[in-house]
Amino acid sequence: MDNTLVGRRKEKDELLNLFQSGRAEFITIYGRRRVGKTFLVNNLFSGDYAFKVTAVLDESTERQLKNFAKALSEYSKEGVPFLADWFTAFDKLRVLLEKSNRKRKVVFFDEMPWFDAKGSRFISALEHFWNSWASTQSDVMLIVCGSAASWIVKKLFRNRGGLHNRITRRIFLQPFTLAECRLYAQREGFPTDELSLLETYMTFGGIPYYLSLMNKNLSLAQNINHLCFTPGGELREEFDNLYASLFSNAARHILVVEALGKKKSGLTREDIKRITKLPEGGSLSEALEELELSGFIRKYTPFAKKKKGMIYQLIDHFTLFHLAFVKGSSDDDPDHWMKKRETQAFRTWRGYAFEQVCLSHINQIKKAIGVAGVITHVESWRSERSDPGVQIDLMINRNDQVVSLCEMKFSDTEFSFTKKLAQELRTKRNVFLEETRTKKAVHITLITPFGIKRNDYFDMVQSLVTAEDLLKD
Repeated sequence: MDNTLVGRRKEKDELLNLFQSGRAEFITIYGRRRVGKTFLVNNLFSGDYAFKVTAVLDESTERQLKNFAKALSEYSKEGVPFLADWFTAFDKLRVLLEKSNRKRKVVFFDEMPWFDAKGSRFISALEHFWNSWASTQSDVMLIVCGSAASWIVKKLFRNRGGLHNRITRRIFLQPFTLAECRLYAQREGFPTDELSLLETYMTFGGIPYYLSLMNKNLSLAQNINHLCFTPGGELREEFDNLYASLFSNAARHILVVEALGKKKSGLTREDIKRITKLPEGGSLSEALEELELSGFIRKYTPFAKKKKGMIYQLIDHFTLFHLAFVKGSSDDDPDHWMKKRETQAFRTWRGYAFEQVCLSHINQIKKAIGVAGVITHVESWRSERSDPGVQIDLMINRNDQVVSLCEMKFSDTEFSFTKKLAQELRTKRNVFLEETRTKKAVHITLITPFGIKRNDYFDMVQSLVTAEDLLKD
């Protein structure tokens, strides 16, 4: 096992326990592209592979089978003849595994969705391999990965054929938390102060691959400028490449995220349909489902609303950053980002991006306000009657008869309540009480990086969450 693996403690423990389970395991690991699925598996099991193969993006079945045959040759140390189809390929894999003298035979299919070319019958062959042989072998551990989360869900989790209920463990690999980003920064020699970590997360969203591109000899601003705003910068074209690699007909998905990027609080399905002009049927439904399954958007029902009031919101940090600054920007100014940091657009973005960081760290917020062991529901709320409109982007509806209204305010120093802001917050609370008629106590939680300055208005807050709280494991 490679000791360079950072974080991922829960996933690592889970996979190592499965390695020792003493029974056949069929494990799926899925999540957003660049999130570190392959890195995780390789670090844990590279010395234990009985067979590993990686699919090739957008290639024919013939090309995929040639790639599979090559991998079989490498592990068998023998020449592998032409593979006519996937049933033959899996038969050859079974023979290879039967000859292996490993106590635990780890089989790793990386980017499995790419194997499933149209008309390939890949799924049928996989079903036969697992059901007729592998599932009866107590020493086989089959791990499949894929960034196309929608394929994993539809073809494996929701399979109504031979793979129905055959998956023994599902692992949805999330981006790094802030705590894991700090561990990574410590190992790589990057700044570990709260402000640097927060701004890094606002931009890159805890995606390990993006963090790995940073140069420790440059400042954060210089790194962002180089990666996103210079010709040849590694992330200059990442947005288009990211969506194209994940989704067929990615133009639909880009239309949806661009619409959501203009309305930070989210849009209803009808709003998205009206803005994107996508048809109500399969195109829109499929794009929304695939974006949600891949971790780019979330859907939620506002407090006291029914399902038909569902709101969709863009939550991928890098996508939000791209739409705010990279899209349409010129790459002929070597100091583009340093200049942009001095604008009101940058300050506005930091405020909203900090809110998204908070939404990515609900567990840490609950621990900070002392409700980690309480059953809760994370919700939002919009007023239907007030003018001007009142909106609460994060509220924690608790089973201890309290609703925590969370006010998220970015500041690079101690936050100071003004008389105007304090009145706005009182109004928000009063409108919420009046319209919802909740019988629960309503508490105000302030989430701000560096605490609150004591003045005439600070005591209206019942609980405080700081950057250090968000950075806890």
